[in-house]
Amino acid sequence: MDFALSPAAQDYAKRLEDFMDSQVYPAEKVYEEQRQALFAAGLPHRVPAVVEDLKLEAKARGLWNLFLPDVSGLSNVDYAHLAEIMGRSAHLAPEATNCAAPDTGNMDVLHMFGTPEQKERWLRPLMDGEIRSAFAMTEPAVASSDATNISTEITRDGDHYVINGRKWWISGAADERCAFFILMGKTDASAPAHRQQSQILVPVDTPGVTVLRNLPVFGYVDQHGHCEITFDDVRVPVTNLIGEEGGGFAIAQARLGPGRIHHCMRAIGVAERALELMCRRSLSRTAFGRTLAEQGVVRQQIAESRMAIDQARLYTLYTAWLIDSVGAKGARSEIAAIKVIAPRVCLEVLDRAIQVHGAGGVSDDFPMASMWAHARTLRIADGPDEVHVRSVARQELGKYVDR
Repeated sequence: MDFALSPAAQDYAKRLEDFMDSQVYPAEKVYEEQRQALFAAGLPHRVPAVVEDLKLEAKARGLWNLFLPDVSGLSNVDYAHLAEIMGRSAHLAPEATNCAAPDTGNMDVLHMFGTPEQKERWLRPLMDGEIRSAFAMTEPAVASSDATNISTEITRDGDHYVINGRKWWISGAADERCAFFILMGKTDASAPAHRQQSQILVPVDTPGVTVLRNLPVFGYVDQHGHCEITFDDVRVPVTNLIGEEGGGFAIAQARLGPGRIHHCMRAIGVAERALELMCRRSLSRTAFGRTLAEQGVVRQQIAESRMAIDQARLYTLYTAWLIDSVGAKGARSEIAAIKVIAPRVCLEVLDRAIQVHGAGGVSDDFPMASMWAHARTLRIADGPDEVHVRSVARQELGKYVDR
C-alpha cells in the first residue's frame, strides 16, 4: 500500500499550504472581527466579506472543488492529505476552496445520481460557489442514528410529491445563500426497511418550508446555522426525486464513505493546529522556575498528542487507500472505525492544549474552546460513535460465524 502523494497532489499541497500561510491564517482575525460586526447588526448568519475574498483567491490559484475526483483527478489518499491541511483552519479553508460540508456530500450525490436537468439547475451553481445547500435527514421525534426511523412523509400526488415532517440540526440552512435541501423521507412505509426512504430536492423558498430556529452548539452560533425546519404540505415536482423511489438509503451510504475521510482528516488537521498551539504556549510560559515545556507532565501531554495524531492519520490514510483499492463497501469497517478514532484523538489533543493554556484555554482569547465545541459534534454527526462501534464489532464477529 502507498500513502504517498501523486505528483498532481504534491503540486496542490504546495499551493494549498502557500494559500493557507499567505491568505487563510491572516484572514482568521479579520473573519472574527467581521462576524462580530454582523452579529451586532443582527445578521449572525451573513457571510463575512473576507470569505468571498478568499474564494476568489482560491479560484485564481486553481484550488477549487478539489474533493471531487472527476474535477481534480485526485484519489481519496491524495485528497486526504489536502483535507488535513484545510482542517487547520476548518471554519475558513474548506469553504474558501468550495470543499465544505454539506455541499461536498450534496455535490457528490448530484454528480452520481442527478439527472442532467438537476445537475444544470443545482450542481453547476454549487460547483461554481454561487449558492450553498443543506442535507435534511435528522429528525427530533425519532432516533435518527437509525436512518430507517426517519418519519418525514413523501407522498406522490400526480406530477408532484407532497412532503410533511420536521427536521433539525440541518447544517447550512440559516445561510442566506442556501438555495435548496436534499431531503430524506419515506415514500413507502410498507416496503422493506432499507427501501422505504427516498431523497428529493426541495428549494428553500418552496411554500410550506419554515425554518423555525437555529440551534447553537455549546453556546456558539454557527455562521451557516444548524436549523430546525418544518415541511407542511410542501409540493415539489416528481422530477425533483433523486434516483429512484426507495433508493434513499443506498444514496445516503454512497455519500458517506469519502465524506468521512474528509471529516476525519480535517479533524486531524484541527488536532495538529492544537498541538502547535500547545507547544508554542509551553515554550513561552514559566512556572516554578522552568518553562512549561520543561515540566515532565507537559512533555508527556505533548508526546501523547504527537503519537495519537500520527496513529489516527495512518489509520485514516489506510482507509482512504482501501476505498481507492476496493471501494467504500469493502472498507466499511475501517470507515466506521476512523469516524470514532479521529474525533476522539482530536478532542483529546484539544483538551490537553486547553489545559496547557490554563484559564486562557477556555476563553475566546484563544481558539481551542471553539475548536473543541465544533469537534465534539463529530462524535454525533454522520452517526454517533455507538453506531460505528456496533458496525465494527459486527464486521469483526462476522469473520468467525459458522467457522
